[in-house]
Amino acid sequence: MTFTVAVSGASGYAGGEVLRLLAGHPEVQIGAISAHSNAGERLGSLQPHLHALADRVLDDTTADVLAGHDVVVLALPHGASAAVAAELAERSPRTLVIDAGADHRLESAADWERFYGTDHAGTWPYGLPELPGQRERLAGATRIAVPGCYPTTSILALAPGFAAGLLETRDVVIVAASGTSGAGRAAKPHLLGSEVMGGMSPYGVGGGHRHTPEIEQGLAQAAGEPVQISFTPTLAPMPRGILATATARLKEGVTADRVRAAWEDAYGPERFVHLLPEGQWPTTKAVVGSNHVVMQLAVDPHAGRVIVTAALDNLTKGTAGGALQSMNIALGLPEQLGLEIQGVAP
Repeated sequence: MTFTVAVSGASGYAGGEVLRLLAGHPEVQIGAISAHSNAGERLGSLQPHLHALADRVLDDTTADVLAGHDVVVLALPHGASAAVAAELAERSPRTLVIDAGADHRLESAADWERFYGTDHAGTWPYGLPELPGQRERLAGATRIAVPGCYPTTSILALAPGFAAGLLETRDVVIVAASGTSGAGRAAKPHLLGSEVMGGMSPYGVGGGHRHTPEIEQGLAQAAGEPVQISFTPTLAPMPRGILATATARLKEGVTADRVRAAWEDAYGPERFVHLLPEGQWPTTKAVVGSNHVVMQLAVDPHAGRVIVTAALDNLTKGTAGGALQSMNIALGLPEQLGLEIQGVAP
C-alpha cells in the first residue's frame, strides 16, 4: 500500500529535510507541498537540493490543501501547528498528523505557558521510539509530536541510566552545542556567517531554554519520577549537528561495569542509536544526513558521576528522521523504512 503524505512548512530547513527523506521512502507518495510566505514559489528555488521535486509549486498552508492525505507533516514554527491541526481534525479526522514543531510535546500546560507564553494545545504521543514504552504508544497513533532536537539528544544520552535506577534525579547537568540550522531559516543577524564562523557562544543560560521542561519530561518517563536538570545550549560554527555532554550523579554503590551494561542493554538492539566501543568518542561529522545517534560514556569516580557524550544530526534524527521513524511505526511499516541512509564523510 502506498501512503500519500503532505508537508507544510516545506520552504524551511525542517520541511526540506522531511521532503528529502520522503523522496527515498518506498511506501509513500508525496502529495501537497505547502508554505506560507513562500506560497506560489517553485520549490527548487528554495530547496535546490531536492531535484526530484524542484518544479513543484508551493501551495498555501491551509486545511483545504492538506486534508484528504493519509499523513500530514506540520513543519511549522511553534505556535503555528495547533490551529492547522485543529482544522484537520474536523476536515480529515483519519489523517495521521505529525507535528514537527513544539505545540503538542509538553504534558504540563503550566510548563507550556511559562516557556511559550500561549495557551496549551494539548499533548500528543511523543515521537521518540527508543524511550522505554514509547513504541507501544506510537503504534496506530493518529497524532504524533516530534521531539525537539536537543531533547532527542539529551534524553537518549541519559535515559538508560534512569530506567535502570542507577542515577540520582537531581544535579543533572547537560551542555549541548548545536549547528545554526537549529534556529530555523529566517534571517537573523547573529546567525550571519561572519558572526558565527570561528567562534562559539551560549544562549538560553540559567534555565531559560524552551527545551528544558521537555528534557525533564522525557527523563522523568524513563526514571518513573521527576528529574531536575540544568541545561545550557551553545551555538557552534557548523550548519547542522548536535554534540551534547550530559552528566548525572551515580547512586551509592553503582559501578562502572553496571553503568556500561545498562547502556549496552538499552541500545544493543536499536538500529539507530549506537554506544561506541570503549575509547571511541562521538563526532557530529559521523552522523551528518543520517538518522543515527552515536554516544560514549565514562564514569568519573572522583566526582561520582557518569558522563555521556552524544551526537546526532539535528535536522535528521533530531527532526525529520524522528518524524518518519514514528510515522512508520504508526502506519505499521518497518521502522527503518526510508531511513537506512548512512552518514557522509569527509
